[in-house]
Amino acid sequence: MDEYFDERMVSPTEIMGENESDNPLRPRRLEDYIGQEKVKQNLAVFIEAARYRRETLDHVLLYGPPGLGKTTLSGIIANELGVNLRITSGPAIEKPGDLAAMLTNLNEGDVLFIDEIHRISRAVEEVLYPAMEDFSIDIVTGKGQMATAYHLPLPHFTLVGATTRAGQLTAPLRDRFGVSLRLELYTPVELAKIVTRSAAILNIPIEPDGALEIASRSRGTPRIANRMLKRVRDFAQVLSDGVITLHTAQVALERLEIDELGLDSNDRRMLHAIMKFYNGGPVGLETLAAAIGEEAVTIEDVIEPYLMQIGFLSRTPRGRCITRAGCLHIGVTPPPQADAQLKFETDAE
Repeated sequence: MDEYFDERMVSPTEIMGENESDNPLRPRRLEDYIGQEKVKQNLAVFIEAARYRRETLDHVLLYGPPGLGKTTLSGIIANELGVNLRITSGPAIEKPGDLAAMLTNLNEGDVLFIDEIHRISRAVEEVLYPAMEDFSIDIVTGKGQMATAYHLPLPHFTLVGATTRAGQLTAPLRDRFGVSLRLELYTPVELAKIVTRSAAILNIPIEPDGALEIASRSRGTPRIANRMLKRVRDFAQVLSDGVITLHTAQVALERLEIDELGLDSNDRRMLHAIMKFYNGGPVGLETLAAAIGEEAVTIEDVIEPYLMQIGFLSRTPRGRCITRAGCLHIGVTPPPQADAQLKFETDAE
């Protein structure tokens, strides 16, 4: 979890209560998990092989954008192996002793899930190395001449680490994961299946066109799709006898100011600011943050990534620039540099 708290409907970061382990929308088995086919196929092989050899599964690193199901996959791994799941996060493990207490309380074969593992401290990371490699830890108590070292064996366990920033993991930690899996953004068709499944669990009548409309505005992220489903349900109960139709979904999402590509008012406000105040850019991050009244870290980690993924924003050494596609989406004339950039990219191809 990051330092800031973002409650936008289209934010891929979790909102309070969404990450509960008993969330009924979370699939419990690999066969119920929709999408990420390559990840599922490989994981199924690794889990089956570990069960066949009666060994613990190799440590698993899950990385990719937030909201794609890394926590869900960790629960599925534990369920498929028939073991317990212990959940924590990198920032929550403040001292080596915290990690030692957690590791010594594991049972044989358990899965320990550490979310945002790139944010654990270097001191904690040093304790994690022998725990992952040799299933043991060395604890030193006391100071000076009274110091005593204890070598504690640990039960064999599987560490599942999740991160949105794999590049920030140190090489020694990254190398200790035997399985490394990247989760990709979902297609609208895959998200429509997820929305339909979630609607059935929540007893929400939904038509296929309504599910696809929600899916197409969900930025390729299941967490956002499920969040939108719950809000569209409110409109459906008032406007269409509780049934989510195409029209109901469109009306609801328009009133929530989420357009057909999943952009909300904050996204559009930033694009308009770059055009209105800086003629399309380039503009520095801090300057842009001051202009729209947002924290620089929020722009960099929350707003900007999706705009770059869909080609509406480019990041240059001199600052942020709106692209031709971004200009056309918000209904303004592209600046000359946007046309020049498009010509450069076309010539390069």
